[in-house]
Amino acid sequence: MRSVIEASYFIAAILFIFGLKRMSSPVTARGGIVWAGAGMVVATLVSFLYPGMGNYMLMMTAIFIGGVLAWYSGKKVAMTDMPQMIALYNGMGGGAAAAIAAVELFGGEDHGLVFGTLAVLGGMIGAVSFSGSLVAFAKLQGLMKRNFRFPGQQVFNLLLLAATLATAGYIVLAHADVNTVAIFFLLALILGVTMTLPIGGADMPVVISLYNALTGLAVAFEGFVLQNAAMIIAGTVVGAAGSLLTQLMAKAMNRSLANVLFSGFGEEAGEASEVSGSMKPIEAADVAVMMAFANKVLIIPGYGMAVAQAQHKVWELTQLLKSRGVGVKFAIHPVAGRMPGHMNVLLAEAGVPYDIIYDEDEINPEFPTADVALIIGANDVVNPAARNDPASPIYGMPILNADYAKNVIVIKRGQGTGFSGIENALFFLDHTRMLYGDGQAMASELINEVKAL
Repeated sequence: MRSVIEASYFIAAILFIFGLKRMSSPVTARGGIVWAGAGMVVATLVSFLYPGMGNYMLMMTAIFIGGVLAWYSGKKVAMTDMPQMIALYNGMGGGAAAAIAAVELFGGEDHGLVFGTLAVLGGMIGAVSFSGSLVAFAKLQGLMKRNFRFPGQQVFNLLLLAATLATAGYIVLAHADVNTVAIFFLLALILGVTMTLPIGGADMPVVISLYNALTGLAVAFEGFVLQNAAMIIAGTVVGAAGSLLTQLMAKAMNRSLANVLFSGFGEEAGEASEVSGSMKPIEAADVAVMMAFANKVLIIPGYGMAVAQAQHKVWELTQLLKSRGVGVKFAIHPVAGRMPGHMNVLLAEAGVPYDIIYDEDEINPEFPTADVALIIGANDVVNPAARNDPASPIYGMPILNADYAKNVIVIKRGQGTGFSGIENALFFLDHTRMLYGDGQAMASELINEVKAL
């Protein structure tokens, strides 16, 4: 029986890795999710075959409740709310790892130095990921309207981390009682909260990928404790992928992970150079003429498109322009939105073909030959201050070179700044015009105006 279990876990691990590989491309991502899901089914079912396993009814009840809740929420959640759902599911994974550690540690069994260390590390990381992800969910869902900061907060977090690690060490070396274990988990949960509270919304893509990596690491550690090959392999793969993604997201913002966690970027306005000039409004009818008779239009979506749920109207506008012979492409910045790949998910949900969606490196050379760059809901990721102003807080961040286009149209609700808190120099350029209004409403108006030509 043991050989059957190990073989099944090996098959599950292969399915996890194969599924993750297919998730690397939007074209095959859906199939990747199915393959990884099949691996999870195999790993879950074979767990029932473990020698000495009991409480089958309780296990089946828990699986049924969790499965129904996941299926219902997955069917009902809006695509614009996907970042919150990802944050919540990350937290559940971390919480599960912490729960496994809690069962082992509260049981009072002596696991030895190595396995005891892995158990407390997995429990601490899982608890931090759980509570931190819940805070991220609250921020993304709008339940938490502002960032919380107080003097000496970083010092407090460091002291809290030290206290958590010291308690963990005491548990491993002295085989502490249940009260000490409870204090350990409480400290870890508080640490996750205090780490995430001051982080602004602009940094949520990095935070989500970081907690994803931490969840994978926690699962892998607990897999070693339980001697469960599937948990070890799956957790390691998720942890490695999440770590790489976190690094890529931070690089796309030209910032270090420490800067994301401790700088307060997005909360206070930066000291960028003063922007001269004024924002120049334009009417939808004039934009429609400009786009309808263009040769090439590049569309840059941002979080504002997600808020307005304008992706379907934007795709309808794209189809209308393409029917008139206009070449239309979408330009995606890696950190646009509230999670990695947020814009890709929204455009895919609207039915936009993958072959007209381009990332930053692929599309930037095409801006000088574009007749119109249409920006809908994007701000900091198109700010030329990141390229031209060394005094800007976002200086050095790779951006989409929308200012190189012959004409720039910005669909925006008002004249507010982006999450960095600085003015966007692009909006004040001579060849930039502002189309003020809700993204979906303005896209609909553009559709009507183009049809009327």
